[in-house]
Amino acid sequence: MADRISMGARREVVAAVAERYRSGTRGEKGRILDELCAVTGWHRKHAVRALRGVGGKAADQPRQRACRYGATIKDAVIALWEASDRVCGKRLVAMIPALLPALETHGRLRLDSQGRALVLGVSAATIDRLLVATKVAASGGWRRRVGFYSAVRREVPIRTFNDWKDPAPGFCEIDMVAHGGTSVAGSFIQTLTMVDVATG
Repeated sequence: MADRISMGARREVVAAVAERYRSGTRGEKGRILDELCAVTGWHRKHAVRALRGVGGKAADQPRQRACRYGATIKDAVIALWEASDRVCGKRLVAMIPALLPALETHGRLRLDSQGRALVLGVSAATIDRLLVATKVAASGGWRRRVGFYSAVRREVPIRTFNDWKDPAPGFCEIDMVAHGGTSVAGSFIQTLTMVDVATG
């Protein structure tokens, strides 16, 4: 029955029993909850939240999180991303303490103390979230499909400049870059990039 009942019907059921639930004794409340769970298929905790909400709206509407990072912070993150040569969020978050003062010194960024604290405390996941639309626009509207590459990225750890533990000169990071655009079919240029971690 829980599979067949619509959201509208669930709202009506909650609205019908909400007042009785609020004014009922402990035992009556338990029985009302049991009946509501049986009819709607909800978990008991969810049913309690629905009955405490006004007309059951709390159960059907997703919780809205307060927006912590506004347009100013997003613009600052974009500026930092561009200055870092568009590195990923995990690398950028490690570079922000060094990049931010440099951009402020050269007049590229102007943040108040609260904005500065938000930018310095931003997480890698939030950076990636804030940059989604910018990255799509920068790639000409092409969005990378989730799949094999995402799985590979999760398996291969990304190192930032803080993670190398002062290697001796001669210790190199090597990457192969394929310049095939969105397709690997046909012939195209491959670049082998080698960087000495100690000397850059």
